[in-house]
Amino acid sequence: MAIAATVAVERLGGKLGGIIATLPSTIVPATWGFFAVSEGVPVKALAAIPMGMLVNAGFLWCWRAIPPRLPQWSMSRRLGTMVGISLCIWFGLAVTSMYLGTQTNIHPLTLGVTALGLHLILGIYSTWHFNPAPKGTRKVTILALVSRGLLAAGAVGASLIIASSGFEVAAGIASVFPAIFLTTMVSLWWSQGQAVPLGAVGPIVLGSIVVSAYALLAIWTIDAFGVGVGTIVAWVGAVLVCSVPSAFWLNRKQAAR
Repeated sequence: MAIAATVAVERLGGKLGGIIATLPSTIVPATWGFFAVSEGVPVKALAAIPMGMLVNAGFLWCWRAIPPRLPQWSMSRRLGTMVGISLCIWFGLAVTSMYLGTQTNIHPLTLGVTALGLHLILGIYSTWHFNPAPKGTRKVTILALVSRGLLAAGAVGASLIIASSGFEVAAGIASVFPAIFLTTMVSLWWSQGQAVPLGAVGPIVLGSIVVSAYALLAIWTIDAFGVGVGTIVAWVGAVLVCSVPSAFWLNRKQAAR
């Protein structure tokens, strides 16, 4: 799924590809892992995922807001600068989220629902004015595709190690480290030019709300149906509630343009 996300944006364009690329993928095995290393439903870890996705939305927004303001350097220098700036911003926002989740008395579900609401607002804002989201004209390299899979697997593995150590909030945020988003932006920019990944930012920000919805739904569905059926029910419910309306919204905005 991590590898397929790049291909989706490349072949289908940023609008439809962005929605497909954000369907819950790596978060599903992460959920199974959280359940395996926790006693009962891992509420704190799952409720922290919307905070992590809100951080990722800020990370993605950097890839739209900052590139037009960079000097006219070479492509490699501009791309390297963007990677450094966006990761620094992600780290700062992630630390802030972990502080809110561990050092305050706010209930984890309250934080999760609030983060989902803020993410929704940012997603609507980022797609309010439809930006062209062209298809790619050149194939992404095999090396770039393989790196996506390895980074995504590493993020899931690291989150489970953290969860097994008892740091559930940090594990929830680590499980959605933007490995897929980062490698999508980098590989598409490098192979297709700046327009393809920048056009995909808005749809990806909006579409990635589905991951937060999946995590919050899974808290109840796993408790009701068990981890196997519960994750399937949460996945289907999140896609129907978030991904499908997001696709209709983007089509409406494109038609209005």
